[in-house]
Amino acid sequence: MRKIITTTFITLDGVMQAPGGPTEDTTHGFKYGGWQIAFPGDPALDSVMGGFMGNPFELLLGKTTYNIFASYWPTAQVDMEVANPFNKTKKYVVSHEAFKPEWNNSVCITGDVVAELKKLKEEDGPDLWVYGSGNFIQTLLKNNLIDRMHLWIHPITLGNGKKLFEDGTVAANFKLVDSKIGTNGVIFATYEPAGEVKTGNALER
Repeated sequence: MRKIITTTFITLDGVMQAPGGPTEDTTHGFKYGGWQIAFPGDPALDSVMGGFMGNPFELLLGKTTYNIFASYWPTAQVDMEVANPFNKTKKYVVSHEAFKPEWNNSVCITGDVVAELKKLKEEDGPDLWVYGSGNFIQTLLKNNLIDRMHLWIHPITLGNGKKLFEDGTVAANFKLVDSKIGTNGVIFATYEPAGEVKTGNALER
């Protein structure tokens, strides 16, 4: 059984919307696109992403993030350590409506998405990596389908925008399995599910 692993760039107040550029996602009039640019590469953390790219993986993306990636990575001339594995690997894109993906080696998942994802996890193959895909992550969280979460927590607050943990997120415990701190204040933390939340009354029994 393979794992679903998310990698998310977030602010201190949990915003994950449009870290990469001003036009990446302007939904609801979001005006802080590209907020991650204030935090240049850090050797202490760059090696983490390099390690990710060195392992076999397949991509599992929401439609919005897929479209952003598909418009950039196939013709990218920089960051080839990311572009090459992204372009070569198999890509699954989750969509409300069926469509024919144009990015090579891509497959559309639609219909009963949760059932399809459960079947996908049961298949033999490399782990499924989710980047961005804020709306899709809400589905994964609500159905307890995430096996590991990599968070890149940036020392900035934005006050509004799409958040990693939106209202309605299932209550759950997580355990910290890895962490690193960059020289620019970014914290890299890896969490895995650790069961249901116990209330005070349950703990007193």
